[in-house]
Amino acid sequence: MTVISCWFALLFFLLQLNFQWNNYWVYPLIFVQMHLYTGLFITAHDAMHGTISSNKTINNVIGYVSVFLYAGFFYNTLYHKHHQHHQHVHTSDDPDFAPHGFWRWYLNFMRNYVTVIQLIIMAIAFNVLKIWIDETNLLLFWVLPALLSTFQLFYFGTYLPHKGEHDNEHYASTLPKNHLLAFITCYFFGYHFEHHEKPHMPWWQLYKTK
Repeated sequence: MTVISCWFALLFFLLQLNFQWNNYWVYPLIFVQMHLYTGLFITAHDAMHGTISSNKTINNVIGYVSVFLYAGFFYNTLYHKHHQHHQHVHTSDDPDFAPHGFWRWYLNFMRNYVTVIQLIIMAIAFNVLKIWIDETNLLLFWVLPALLSTFQLFYFGTYLPHKGEHDNEHYASTLPKNHLLAFITCYFFGYHFEHHEKPHMPWWQLYKTK
């Protein structure tokens, strides 16, 4: 709830802002909002592993809300694909894996998750919101942080941990122990071997498994 509340509060502030291009102090907030977008996805990810609440309804509702706020995603679709990743890691049945370089892997990753209906939802939302909100604010503070967070999630949560050769059953590497860096980069999911070892450990407890 802290992640969702901070995301909403900062987004509300930025969308109402009388933005000028020489307001240089605003630009770092784009990256703060990017990090909060990543937090929305990580929250939904934790729901996929049942770690939000022991009450299944509460757990799934928070998962649905988080991933829909992130970019109009559907929780059920992501749930299925994420568990495919855990069950078939580093194989042709793994939707998160592609034996290519960064950009081809990223595009394959996005193609596996982004759907036409999701793009339609986001297009409708954008056009409705711009009735009340300046289009520049929408692009800089709503669209751009979400797009940047896909790179953050992909690079630190998928590409970096799973690229190259590995000598373990999860085909995953892990960051050196640095909890501040691990949080800033991707909510401890750079500790990726540990996540595959203990998938039911919530992100805010994951550092304890390092």
